[in-house]
Amino acid sequence: MRNPFETEERAAFRETVRRFVETEVTPFADEWDEAGDVPWALHEKVGALGAFGFGVSEKYGGLGFDDCFMRAAFSEEFGKCGAGGVPAALGGRGISIGPIEKLASEEIKDHCLADIVSGRKGASLAITEPSGGSDVARLKTTAVKDGNHFVINGSKTFITGGMKSDFFVVGARTGEEGLAGISLFFVEAGAAGFSRTSIDRKMGWWASDTATLYFDDVRVPAENMLGDENLGFIQIMQNFNYERLAMIAGMLGMMKVCLNASVEYAKERETFGRPLMRSQVIRHKIADMSAKIDMVEAYLNQICWQANEGDMPVAEICKAKFSASKALEFCASEAMQIWGGAGYLRGNPVERIYREVKVNAIGGGSEEIMRDLAVRQMGL
Repeated sequence: MRNPFETEERAAFRETVRRFVETEVTPFADEWDEAGDVPWALHEKVGALGAFGFGVSEKYGGLGFDDCFMRAAFSEEFGKCGAGGVPAALGGRGISIGPIEKLASEEIKDHCLADIVSGRKGASLAITEPSGGSDVARLKTTAVKDGNHFVINGSKTFITGGMKSDFFVVGARTGEEGLAGISLFFVEAGAAGFSRTSIDRKMGWWASDTATLYFDDVRVPAENMLGDENLGFIQIMQNFNYERLAMIAGMLGMMKVCLNASVEYAKERETFGRPLMRSQVIRHKIADMSAKIDMVEAYLNQICWQANEGDMPVAEICKAKFSASKALEFCASEAMQIWGGAGYLRGNPVERIYREVKVNAIGGGSEEIMRDLAVRQMGL
């Protein structure tokens, strides 16, 4: 589908990422998925592309500018590798860079930002807790002021990249219950009292490490607070917009894989003496998949344009996210049906994407939360 907002610069960036994924990622996706890991060299190669540098000053190796279309192109092209765990392994860094760039002191940024942007070191966002997922307002992890330090106690779970990251942006309660008592902190993995365990038994995203983090009297300097005290909730919500945009674009890429793989298979597979593609039932499935892809793509392009204009459309992002996860669920199911028994075997993108639909419907805000937030943003 043609993007009316395309420019030569955006097209060139997309093509660079596409070639990178085709040569450096897709050929190894099965291997990395089965191994449950991606080589750290991939992080550094992606860093060299500049893909971690959106919105980051050139002083720290960033691009010095931001562009939602390029962010979306990166996520979409990586989604086309057909293994959601690969971009997820990189994504923990992407959603933690923003708070550090916008809210951290110059000392903290000098200490870590260049290493994170280059891919030399990892960073993760640590918000979700065992007692609640999307309900950020009820965080139980605490940060208590003690002299010129804060002492953090609690735990976080489902933290993407949590086993390998060197730095964490941690949400903790510094004040009263509810929205107004949350702050963000910069915490290093080597801090005394910090520990982590791996979450291995996952339905999908095998190539991405996921962790539970534990904070047992972890002391951090007061200067490690990111932004203003007790204003962390709004900072977290604003950061979620970029995470959700990335997920929408990634789902779009996966939908296109489902469509293209189905077309190729239907042309080659013969049933009852003719190619499967000659069957009207199959052709209708292809048409329905293509239509849903076009709708998600058009919606995403409109959102990216509006965000670039300085008006982050929160309601539309929420609606696009649950619409995209439903569209991906449809495309994955139809692709699996077209592939039949062959699609049920591990080692092909259709089987893997079918398994990974649900994490996209939950991560970054569940479909139910997205619907409710969209209506509230509409003033209803």
